[in-house]
Amino acid sequence: MKKLFISSFILISGLSFSQVAIGTPTAETNKWTFGGGLGVGFGSNSYFNLQVAPRVGYRLTNDLEAGLIGSVSWQTSDYYKSTMFGFGPFVNYYFARSFFVSGNLQHFFINYENKFYDYKDDQQETALYLGGGYMQQIGNNSFMQIGLMYNVLYKENSSVFSGGLIPSVGFVVGL
Repeated sequence: MKKLFISSFILISGLSFSQVAIGTPTAETNKWTFGGGLGVGFGSNSYFNLQVAPRVGYRLTNDLEAGLIGSVSWQTSDYYKSTMFGFGPFVNYYFARSFFVSGNLQHFFINYENKFYDYKDDQQETALYLGGGYMQQIGNNSFMQIGLMYNVLYKENSSVFSGGLIPSVGFVVGL
């Protein structure tokens, strides 16, 4: 389960909208940001993974954003199935309007079932992701973000995750 989870985890996001009244100046007055993710993975032994990860943030300054992120993941294969819920705070710092550094603390609740051995288990794990990346403007206040995050709390033999490094691709509206 560990190796398949992270290897299939690439965050592809898109969510939300913005609006500007016709005839009014386009000055930014809304400090809320919205985004999210949708990930899908396939593999051997009928492996399938679906993940949804919404987020909402607030711009504390033009370059600093903080908020909450959630995550729900469903995985299944011929040998196991699992459901994972996660949530927690995040903070992003943007510089040169093209790059960002990020921190994200999530606490996960994992329900796991091994179909072959008829074994069930409930676990919890906390992950602290640190990283950054590049962002490209795709609209007035919409950006695509591409980056890498590393779970600094990852321990190889005791984690439900297969690795600490996570690539990400996403969209954010409201920056």
